[in-house]
Amino acid sequence: MRSIQPLLLACAAAAPLSAWAQSAVSVNGRLDLGVFRGFDGVAQVGTVQRSNIAISGFEDLGGGVKAVFRLSTRFEMDTGQSEGAGRKPFWHDESTVGLQGSWGTVRVGRAMTAMWAQDWKFDPWCNFNRIASPAWYLWHPLTPSDPYGNNGTAEYGRVNNGVFYDSPTVKGFTLRLSGSFEREHEPGASGLPYSTVLEYAHGPVATMAAFERNSVGDKDTFVAGKYTIGAVAVMAAYDYSRQFDAVSQSRATTLDATYEVGRMTLKVGYGRQRLNADVNHFASIGADYALSRRTTLYASLGNKRDATTDARTSFGVGLAYAF
Repeated sequence: MRSIQPLLLACAAAAPLSAWAQSAVSVNGRLDLGVFRGFDGVAQVGTVQRSNIAISGFEDLGGGVKAVFRLSTRFEMDTGQSEGAGRKPFWHDESTVGLQGSWGTVRVGRAMTAMWAQDWKFDPWCNFNRIASPAWYLWHPLTPSDPYGNNGTAEYGRVNNGVFYDSPTVKGFTLRLSGSFEREHEPGASGLPYSTVLEYAHGPVATMAAFERNSVGDKDTFVAGKYTIGAVAVMAAYDYSRQFDAVSQSRATTLDATYEVGRMTLKVGYGRQRLNADVNHFASIGADYALSRRTTLYASLGNKRDATTDARTSFGVGLAYAF
């Protein structure tokens, strides 16, 4: 045995070099922290636009096929704790593995549904600014993607035990599907959850149509469009969210715009929601200033006018670093 050990060691040393040439692992994410006064009137330091760290990678399997994976967790910059510590899973954001080829990408695990993973493209604040994003407050309010996804509490956006498919783009069209084959054994669960999206993007035009149903039968219909001309982008969206028994329904319309001038991006948004018999309004403005390719200084201001409460205003400034 001793005589072949050098050969075995040489083979073991050479094998990883071949694998490394065809695979890659990367670490990326976003760090965000701001000083703001919330809609509750309380001044605080905290995450305004979410912070996350992700590990992702691929391995080339040959024949145009790759194995892919992604692990991503979200956390609060002001305390260092995981977002929803003790309630949400550690890999709250995503934990998937899959295959990618000329036929598209298939992943399995926990991730955003097809609708939630793409709607951010039609909101100036990417549906994750707790001060200024109309989408954050008005879209999909009655349709949690998984009513039991976080230790028995609702998850708005992700499903566990999911299957996710993104098609290749053909003449500007992309089909995205997600769902789960595992039936939930919870009170009220009546079927399998699914989400479907058809996107079109060509030149200055981008559109999206989506439909989602969760495991208890709540449904959401979402359509949106965006038009970009030079430094100006205008976007609009309509969201119809309703509970399975149709007792509660929400119809929301948002209209937003961005304008880029030098390193600064100016943002404005407005949304109107009819929630059952109540009419709610949300208006906001903001500005992002790119200190560098990765670092952005921003200011946000939002105003909520709900049918049942007095008008409330939130404002703040923050710093975001993407890596």
